[in-house]
Amino acid sequence: MLECKNITKTFGNFKALDNVSIAVPEGKIFGLLGPNGAGKTTLIRIINRITIPTAGEVILNGKHVDDEDVRAIGYLPEERGLFKKMKVGEQCLYLARLKGMSTAAATAELKKWFIRFGIQSWWDKKVEELSKGMAQKVQFITTVLHKPQLLILDEPFSGFDPVNAQMIRDEILRLRDEGATIILSTHNMESVEELCDNIALINKSHLVVTGGTEAIRREYGTNQVEVLYRGGEALPQGTSYEIFSDEEQKDVRRAVLNVAEGCGSRDVLGELIQVADVRSYRELIPRMNDIFIKLVTGK
Repeated sequence: MLECKNITKTFGNFKALDNVSIAVPEGKIFGLLGPNGAGKTTLIRIINRITIPTAGEVILNGKHVDDEDVRAIGYLPEERGLFKKMKVGEQCLYLARLKGMSTAAATAELKKWFIRFGIQSWWDKKVEELSKGMAQKVQFITTVLHKPQLLILDEPFSGFDPVNAQMIRDEILRLRDEGATIILSTHNMESVEELCDNIALINKSHLVVTGGTEAIRREYGTNQVEVLYRGGEALPQGTSYEIFSDEEQKDVRRAVLNVAEGCGSRDVLGELIQVADVRSYRELIPRMNDIFIKLVTGK
């Protein structure tokens, strides 16, 4: 759906992006990751035509992005911004009109969203009366109100308590299931694992890795497995594995095994069932948080 091809952006002598290319599949949630200052926000601003790349191109649905395409994008920036003196309802209608909605259509959609979020009583409140979390609920609604085919959400969970953060997660998944394509920029790696089908990691203006989330987790795995088994004795060394750790826990023992190169689960389990009462066996796949730290710090 969206392609950013060989994007480079310089500001004077500073190179914010250096030949970055990503492809965002239609109907998926795409995680845009990286430490502060990596270039994520610059890329998002280029997609939205807020700034123009020094080199490269942005393709949406097979053609170069233009101003009309941007009008149809839903963009929630990290720096939130609502007019504090306006009433919530007036603010929402104003932003909806900027996206091309009629007053009648926007009012009807807003009523649905206000009921869904349980905020019907906020319509005549001034924005300045809202807490940070309340204001962010309103801004999320205004971002998705016009049913954009492409949503760009920059740190959408910032400032939310766990209950409201889960509400936003549920809405993001629902929007994806209804056909929206979503770019999610976040430092919350748990949300990445829970929500993202694909990711791209940018560090120091360069693309470090991109691809399917599960494929990347497996690629950076350590070829370890966890075995829970009954018995008072530790496992003996095997030919298809070596023991990384083995400790007694309540009712069972837990061993972490390094699987030998060229061996698979069938080989390891075939050995284990000869020497232990195996209760569970699972591959240990690294968390996105660990992969993020490893790729950014090199440790």
